[in-house]
Amino acid sequence: MTARTSGTGTIALLATGAALLFLVSLGIGPVRLPPWEVVRALGGGGSETDRIIVQSIRLPRAILGVSIGGMLGLGGAAMQGLLRNPLAAPSLFGAPQAAAFGAVATLSLGIADALSLALPFAAVAGAFLSIFALVAVAGRNAGLLLLILSGLAISSLAGAATALAMNLAPNPFAALEIAFWLLGSLEDRSMRHVAMALPFMAAGAALLLARRSAFRALTLGEEAAGSLGVNVGRLRLLVITGVALGIGGAVAVAGTIGFIGLISPHLVRPFVGYDPARALVPSALAGACLLTSADIAVRLIPSSSDIKVGVLTALIGVPFFLYLIVRERSRLQAGLIA
Repeated sequence: MTARTSGTGTIALLATGAALLFLVSLGIGPVRLPPWEVVRALGGGGSETDRIIVQSIRLPRAILGVSIGGMLGLGGAAMQGLLRNPLAAPSLFGAPQAAAFGAVATLSLGIADALSLALPFAAVAGAFLSIFALVAVAGRNAGLLLLILSGLAISSLAGAATALAMNLAPNPFAALEIAFWLLGSLEDRSMRHVAMALPFMAAGAALLLARRSAFRALTLGEEAAGSLGVNVGRLRLLVITGVALGIGGAVAVAGTIGFIGLISPHLVRPFVGYDPARALVPSALAGACLLTSADIAVRLIPSSSDIKVGVLTALIGVPFFLYLIVRERSRLQAGLIA
């Protein structure tokens, strides 16, 4: 089996899994609906109650789960390809935290409400500034340690600024609501939220996929990629803009959901190879599957209220991140011994 055939099969399998999880998500909740009832309700059939549950309550949540998960997976693969580092991901370098600061500042200062289009614009601006700062501070050929330290500084600054914006909020109840929102959740979302976030995520995904062949040349190094006709500076700006648009739109409606972008590329590379250009679409589909699965899981775990999906992804993602660090350390030690 060729690499191209393997990649096509992986994409088909992941797309099927994402579609099935989408249907399962529409049937999971206080009122369980079998898949055939879900399909009937989507088509306008079944009882009025089923149609309201599926179309008005669960459909926006399922759409956001697939689209946000896909954007996080795609953004993570793009960042890893740009920085040529397997530990690169938007969540590790402050993009979601900075996007959250932009959104929280807009909310807490009363500039706009939770359904205003100003919210995703503010989140996109925060994400853009964080990723631009990372590339500017760490430099073009930054090593793993420098990237992590730069990302930690940006994340800490964004977190402190978010806390300050919450402290300055005139309404203490609004501050409490923002605190829960920051944990990351798809609960109680409507089609208005979908309409707010989807254009930004679609634009971001289009930018990242438009120059995917350039990621292949970038694996040879920036000088070699430049000799092959790749404008590395323009590519870096496109990736930063694409990730900022997608992550900003996602954070504006779902809060901070971490580690999907880190995990997804690693899950698909054994099946599609280590060419970053070929990992983009499978990573997006894997991210859609991961976030939708996590959102289903939080509804199945017994609790007095829905567990925030951002909490669950962090519980899964942190051990995976530590495993990757240990693996990278082992490789470095093996290289020094050799």
